Amino acid sequence: MSDETKAKVGRRDFLRKVGIGTVGAGATLATPLVGPAQADSENNDEKRKARYKESDHVKTYYRVNRYPA
Repeated sequence: MSDETKAKVGRRDFLRKVGIGTVGAGATLATPLVGPAQADSENNDEKRKARYKESDHVKTYYRVNRYPA
């Protein structure tokens, strides 16, 4: 009879308590990760310049992975 009188934690109650604990821990951990916003340092010409260069290691990657030339 003593087993029946013990308070049982239901699944929803357990998940609710775990959820509250993770929210509280997340709020304290996320605070130092937030920093001030920084503006974009590139001008329009730098943003539009060609960046892809088919170098030797890129050609080797394509050859090894059987990409069509």
